Parts: sequence; structure tokens; C-alpha cells
Amino acid sequence: DVDLAVTESAAVISVGSMPEINGDASQLNQLFQNLISNSLKFKRPDVPPAIQITSSIVSVEHLPKELVITRKTGSFHKIIVADNGIGFDQKYADRIFQLFQRLHGRSEYAGTGIGLAICERVASNHGGGISVESRPGEGARFSVFFPV
Repeated sequence: DVDLAVTESAAVISVGSMPEINGDASQLNQLFQNLISNSLKFKRPDVPPAIQITSSIVSVEHLPKELVITRKTGSFHKIIVADNGIGFDQKYADRIFQLFQRLHGRSEYAGTGIGLAICERVASNHGGGISVESRPGEGARFSVFFPV
């Protein structure tokens, strides 16, 4: 679904070993398509996007404190989508998951402001959650958590 954008931007996407997640395939596809599309869209000028997707298992005690989880369990699959894009100030981390919230003007970057809200909803629908770490000029690192 993102082949053209990958080719046009000369992006490199590295994907590690991924877990099997029980859930709605179309919703999960939408979640990861939105995250990868954002990594391609919010790239630094003249720097090809580099996206790394990795996974691990974390215990409930090691979840981010701000994370809202809808299903209690002992451990979670943590899937990270990290990029080398423009990043943003961490103080906006909660705001970006709200519907129609944008950190950049429409003239700079296309979009509706619903993509990350959809990601948050899909993660929640599957008993998990999503968080982000970022700094301006240093890319973004989205962590999506699903119950094991």
C-alpha cells in the first residue's frame, strides 16, 4: 500500500521478527499503514526515510505510565515503529492521538489529522495501547502494545 511512497522517497524499511497478533486484520493493517505512512510523510528534507520495525515482549510493570490499557494481562507484545524524520516536541505526545489534531499546517504536510487517532483506537480495540517518544529533528518512535 505504500510502495510508491517508499520508492519515490528512497526509503529503507527494516522489519525484525514479528509476533502473531490475534485481531481484526483490516484494523491492524490500517494501524501499521498509518504509522509507516506518517514516517514517510514527515521525513527530513533531502534525507531518505529510514524506518525500523522491531518487537519484543514486556511485562505489565514495564509499560509506559501514561499508557491506557483496556485489557489487563501479565505481558504485552511491544511493536516499535521508529523513523529518522522531523520529529516533534514530546510535550505534544498526548495531543497527536486526538481526532483532527495536527502539529503541522496543511500547506506543509497533507492529511486530515485522523490517522493517529485511528491507531490509538485500533490498539485499544485489541486490548492494548500506543505511545510515542520524539524530539525535533530526531524522528519519532511509536510503541504499540498488544496483550500476549
